[in-house]
Amino acid sequence: MSLEQEIKLAVKGEAKLDLSQLDWLVAMTREQQHLHLRTEYFDTPQLKLKQQGMALRLRQIDDVWLQTVKTSGQVKDGLHQREEWEHPVMSGEFDLALLRQTPLASIVDDSGSWKQLQRLFHTEFDRDIRLLDAPQDTLIELAYDFGEAASGKDTAPIHEIELELRHGSLDELKRVAQRLKTALNLNYHNCSKAETGYQLYQQRQFTS
Repeated sequence: MSLEQEIKLAVKGEAKLDLSQLDWLVAMTREQQHLHLRTEYFDTPQLKLKQQGMALRLRQIDDVWLQTVKTSGQVKDGLHQREEWEHPVMSGEFDLALLRQTPLASIVDDSGSWKQLQRLFHTEFDRDIRLLDAPQDTLIELAYDFGEAASGKDTAPIHEIELELRHGSLDELKRVAQRLKTALNLNYHNCSKAETGYQLYQQRQFTS
């Protein structure tokens, strides 16, 4: 289990950003990477996991699959602090032994509840990653995501920057977020991708 601490910033408009135009950001960048991610989120039709403040997902990054359990945690002014259990798995199937090491153990062991789980929505987006060196021995992962969430035929755009504290000072994380917010006219974003997907799913249930 790890504590995820990240700040989300919503990008206004549909045009992609060119982060290379920010000289100060380029100077902080240790390394860069581009990925394409598809993530499937699971719950019961009655949203049993969501009601318990949990999220369960399978994420594919190229040929690698990750199984993740997250708690809803705390969110304030774009800062998300959540407990997270993430493990690589061999394919796009859950590893039940690893899930039993998370707060989902009781649901895994309840065959009735487990059989009700289904994919309710997914996200698919391009992710540009920068590892940033900051003062006070701080390492920050910047992820610029551009794509969409979908539930059935309903979709919503994903256009945001996530700044995750790998190690070091939370104050430095906040300073970088504020510089980006000012330079690019962004907004602090309290809604996670999972919450966007749940909204799509509930909207589809309401209109069907």
